[in-house]
Amino acid sequence: MPIKVSADLPAKKIMEEENIFMMDDSRAMSQDIRPLEIAILNLMPLKEATEVQMLRSLSNTPLQVNMTFLTTSSYIGKNTAKSHLDQFYLTFDDVKHKKFDGLIITGAPVENLEFTEVAYWDELCSIMEWSKKNVTSTLHICWGAQAGIYYHYGINKHALPSKMSGIFKHRVHKRKEPFVRGFDDVFLMPHSRYTAVSPEDVYANADLTVLADSEVAGICIAIAKNGKQIFVFGHPEYDRMTLDEEYRRDTAKGLDIAIPENYYPNNDPNEKPLLTWRAHCNTMYSNWLNYYVYQVTPYDVESIGNESD
Repeated sequence: MPIKVSADLPAKKIMEEENIFMMDDSRAMSQDIRPLEIAILNLMPLKEATEVQMLRSLSNTPLQVNMTFLTTSSYIGKNTAKSHLDQFYLTFDDVKHKKFDGLIITGAPVENLEFTEVAYWDELCSIMEWSKKNVTSTLHICWGAQAGIYYHYGINKHALPSKMSGIFKHRVHKRKEPFVRGFDDVFLMPHSRYTAVSPEDVYANADLTVLADSEVAGICIAIAKNGKQIFVFGHPEYDRMTLDEEYRRDTAKGLDIAIPENYYPNNDPNEKPLLTWRAHCNTMYSNWLNYYVYQVTPYDVESIGNESD
């Protein structure tokens, strides 16, 4: 996919080294098409790493995509340089007058807090409310999925006995739903979280359809309003070494953290993890862009929200 980003975004160089086609303003202007407008609300602390993961995941269709990175104004993290945020990120106030074909709300390492205790909760609620009328489809990831399903459907999270970290098997349901088109019956996805939503609560809500779940990890994918809201409770975009980096970070802090499940060969942290989930990750993001954004969004992006629900 020709993804349009700022020419000097550090993630652009990494993508080009992987032979992923990236596009800057001058090249994009020469193509006589209307690109998809996709916003990513990046709530992860290591924003540059998440940029790479997201751009890699979105790079597998022929669609031209214009990327807008968003950060919160009510909370400024300390793990990303202010110069990077100032140069490459906007806030909700900068874009709330605009319409977007798609929005991704990432995870965030705040799941041990009650939603209302999160510093930017009110701002996030404003964004999720705005998305109802100004975004064709919103994809919520991990904590973003927990926050979204709580805000829109009142389903709260609960604490797990210990951190869930590892690669888990999930079974596909509703195979005719385009979001899981091309998936195998069973697929793998990383999870990294301290909390979960109760499967019983999700299944009991008539407005939600479960597309995949796991005997161990619980609900994996749920969808609402014909794809206007999609909730993915894992981290399909994670790189090979992301769980390893988190595990070593946590152990260095002295936390009592178990080795990520089904991740290291022979359960040995000294061995290089196998990458076993990338194909389904790529399929998932491609399906979202194609079936829930491109094929249903209006040609005039400003007319989003004017259609009848």
